[in-house]
Amino acid sequence: MAPSETITVRLPADVKQRLGRLAERTKRTKSFLASEAIAGFVEHELQIVEGIERGLADLRKGDTVGHDEAMAELDEAIAAKPR
Repeated sequence: MAPSETITVRLPADVKQRLGRLAERTKRTKSFLASEAIAGFVEHELQIVEGIERGLADLRKGDTVGHDEAMAELDEAIAAKPR
């Protein structure tokens, strides 16, 4: 297991209460659940940001597909899909 560090997070009282209920019911600690939630959020958001950055890099290089061409490719792919 990777070493961990501590941070402080402010939560609305109702979220903290619900986190406590979830911890009790799942026999996990609030810290574990919060860590898992933050890790999932960070991974999701990083994927979005990295995708945007790749798109912007493609745009700067001129590596793009016009709307009509993209729609034609999608229509073709949909038509070729076995039913």
